[in-house]
Amino acid sequence: MSRIKTAENVETVQTPAGEARITWVSAAARKARLVLAVSHGAGGGIQARDLQALAATLPARGVTVALVEQPWRVAGKKVAPAPKTLDEGWRGLWPALAKPGLPVVAGGRSAGARVACRTARELGAYAVLALSFPLHPPGRPEKSRADELTGAGVPTLVVQGGNDSFGRPGEFPAGHEPLEVPYADHGFAVPKRADITQEEALKIITEGVASWLDGLGGEPAKLRGMLRA
Repeated sequence: MSRIKTAENVETVQTPAGEARITWVSAAARKARLVLAVSHGAGGGIQARDLQALAATLPARGVTVALVEQPWRVAGKKVAPAPKTLDEGWRGLWPALAKPGLPVVAGGRSAGARVACRTARELGAYAVLALSFPLHPPGRPEKSRADELTGAGVPTLVVQGGNDSFGRPGEFPAGHEPLEVPYADHGFAVPKRADITQEEALKIITEGVASWLDGLGGEPAKLRGMLRA
């Protein structure tokens, strides 16, 4: 698994939902062009393989990565709170993510992706990166959360495992077709019998996200009017 190799520092932020934590992995000041703020899911933390891979590779390409730990996680709780509380925590730490002159791309994996989508328009996010978006509970396609994804109102990239039980790539609505990671599950793990290695799967994620970020371009105000990059 890729590990963070660039300079980092940790910041605590008080929010209405409790104390949150941001681990900053900074691009060189003269190269920084945007901030990618990504949070974890309901069953894990910022050590998730996809979040770590992005933090290890994107700073060299001018992207400062902010790995966000929600208050419930910082407090040591094992069960995530209700979506309303997750959104409250994200709203509370958002001002700390703003860097002078740098747009902020909101993102996360699983439950963190849902939070980013639900709050993107309200908070003025530049775009949304949705990793392993939980389109529905496993085995319950009728319980769709597609409205959260399509309602983000900003350019959105979904990155989804080919065998994600929370929603396979072919289930997503038109206009939000994901970047597929073949064979991968909800945590982007690939089985040993797969035709790609775990490192190759992570490279699909990091290269795909980097290319998408490179292609956003333009003025933030224009991008906020788009539905998809």
